[in-house]
Amino acid sequence: MSKKYLIRTFGCQQNIADSERIAASYEARDFESTEIVAEADVIVINTCMVRDQAEEKVYGFVRNIRAGEGKSDVEIIITGCLVGAAMREPSGKMKKKIVKRLPDTTLLPLEEVGFEQRPQRAGGKLASVVIANGCGNYCSYCIVPYARGKESSRPFADILDEVREAIHEGHDEILLLGQNVNSYGADFLTDHIREGESYILPDGKEVIPVMVKHLGKQRIPTLFPHLLEAIAMIPGARNVSFLSSNPWDFSDELIATIARHENIDRMLHLPVQSGSDRILSSMNRWYTRDEYLALIDRIRLAVPDVRFTTDIIVGFPGETVEDFGQTIDIAKQVKFHKAYVARYSPRPGTLSAKTLPDDVSREEKVRRYRELDRVILTLAGREYLLGE
Repeated sequence: MSKKYLIRTFGCQQNIADSERIAASYEARDFESTEIVAEADVIVINTCMVRDQAEEKVYGFVRNIRAGEGKSDVEIIITGCLVGAAMREPSGKMKKKIVKRLPDTTLLPLEEVGFEQRPQRAGGKLASVVIANGCGNYCSYCIVPYARGKESSRPFADILDEVREAIHEGHDEILLLGQNVNSYGADFLTDHIREGESYILPDGKEVIPVMVKHLGKQRIPTLFPHLLEAIAMIPGARNVSFLSSNPWDFSDELIATIARHENIDRMLHLPVQSGSDRILSSMNRWYTRDEYLALIDRIRLAVPDVRFTTDIIVGFPGETVEDFGQTIDIAKQVKFHKAYVARYSPRPGTLSAKTLPDDVSREEKVRRYRELDRVILTLAGREYLLGE
């Protein structure tokens, strides 16, 4: 009789894609999937810790298993961002916390789960394809560089092969995933490519990597506009989208690629995080509100039917009523189709947690969250009605 595995996923779309790879590794060892905790011989918990609430959900789930939901001898494996952060967070406090709160579990670093097997995808038309993992931007509030490690791009040819295979299996919606898809290739290009030098793609085509600049200086070379175009041109790719992209790496070449191909999704996710220049600087976000709005205008000029979703944090350390008002203002100017609004919570090892007091009360964070959410929903509703 085959053993059974259960995977419980917390967090973002990339965590879901990672769980599909984990499932494939168990299927390759003749395990059977189950959704019933009491049936599972192995329970894999793919974790998120971008906010403290996401982290607490993991502890609660394990506590419930141990309290009687699972078999007495069930093996519990913890993987994902919680484990990555425990292994990399410099102070060591995160690892001690996990060991204390998650005893008798096995910690599995996500990088040990490779791309050897085809992902065990759910049904439907959507196929999530990871193109890169990790991040090196170190926004002051963000634990992802510890949770996911240094940025690492998958080989160009491997990505194209996975997309073709997914389309062959009936998935005609392709979602490309990375912590910052715009910088795809920077890790393997930086030491080898100078501005103006060419790069040979797997099909032999010679291209010039896009040189993303910041403050007038070259920041990174990237192949993402070329990768996006190559995927958009694969027969059967009805809709191609991507998550997530940092505003300071959103090049004019990328805008032109989106404009050229109608099957590239017109719903773009472009995190703004705050409308206040002072708070953006404190967050270590490398753009101003005017630069963000100018990027929105350039995209809209080239892609008239585009819509935007975003991420916003309220209650960041030092955020005043005036700062929050500027966030309300930028939301009104852009008229986001949807916004994922989060209340700031300090994450271990991050710069803001170490150097900035969490000085906005919980009650005020909740108030700002509700006000901003109401504004964005109202504007999106008005835009939808006008569109009808």
